Amino acid sequence: MAFTAFRGMKPFSQLLFSAFVIVVCFLIFLVLSLIIAIPLFGLDSMTSIPTIDDLGNPQSIHLLKYFQVVQSIGLFVVPPFILGLLFLGNVKEYLHLHRTSAFSSFLLVIILVIFASPFINFIGELNAQMHFPNWLSGVENWMKDTEDKADQLTEAFLTVNTVGGLLFNIFMIAFLPAIGEELLFRGVIQRIFTNMTKNHHWGIWISAIMFSALHMQFFGFIPRMLLGVLFGYLLVWSGTMWIPITAHFVNNGVAVVVWYLVHKNLLSPEVENIGTTSDSYFWVIISVVTIIFMMWLIKRENQENKLKISDNFSD
Repeated sequence: MAFTAFRGMKPFSQLLFSAFVIVVCFLIFLVLSLIIAIPLFGLDSMTSIPTIDDLGNPQSIHLLKYFQVVQSIGLFVVPPFILGLLFLGNVKEYLHLHRTSAFSSFLLVIILVIFASPFINFIGELNAQMHFPNWLSGVENWMKDTEDKADQLTEAFLTVNTVGGLLFNIFMIAFLPAIGEELLFRGVIQRIFTNMTKNHHWGIWISAIMFSALHMQFFGFIPRMLLGVLFGYLLVWSGTMWIPITAHFVNNGVAVVVWYLVHKNLLSPEVENIGTTSDSYFWVIISVVTIIFMMWLIKRENQENKLKISDNFSD
């Protein structure tokens, strides 16, 4: 017998219940991960969880990566499937996984994401120059400290010397977030706010703001929010979750591979700064034009599959 008790809930009730499910899943996976970690890493490692000061220790990095993977699964991957089952009874349909798109649309998405990099870098550089008034200097210092620690942790995660380490980073930093974050933010949260406001644009922008805020990296807030907006419109205009998942995977995956190649001296470090320096602003213009053109092509190619407001209702 189908479990229908949670179907037909109002959007605000769905939002509150979704938050409850997310928290419960996170706590369950946290407890299980701590139990499983004891035989994997030893009791001594578990009694002294690594901090930012331990990033020079490979064992600490392995432990932190382990918790990062578990957190991604418990916080992002599992809850959308549970919510799709409870709210609609059909997980694939609820999360827009039941349809796909033409192969050409996936190629367009790959081109779009790669050429979007200079514009995102440009906006990121502007965001990084954000300054608060003197009376908010304490808040600004806290934000900078949080950002610095996040950057140190990211650099420690990305710095690997083997192909196996690179592949694991692609799994951890590109594959899991592409699946989990898109299913949660575009599949669940964007859907709920679209239902709440009866407007796709509000749903896209609100979920993108929440998507960026969750990362707690304030000096990269705007570019990450814009990426969330991009992923949101890709979902609406293509009608399938597989398009934004692909875009998210390519965005993160390219960053991981570029870091690896730069670290191995196989690629110039300047490639990471395209769009942030005055001599590369030309690429920012090319980037904006390409984004607009690729999005137009994707929207035109998937016109028949475009999501309607009614497609988001689960009752």
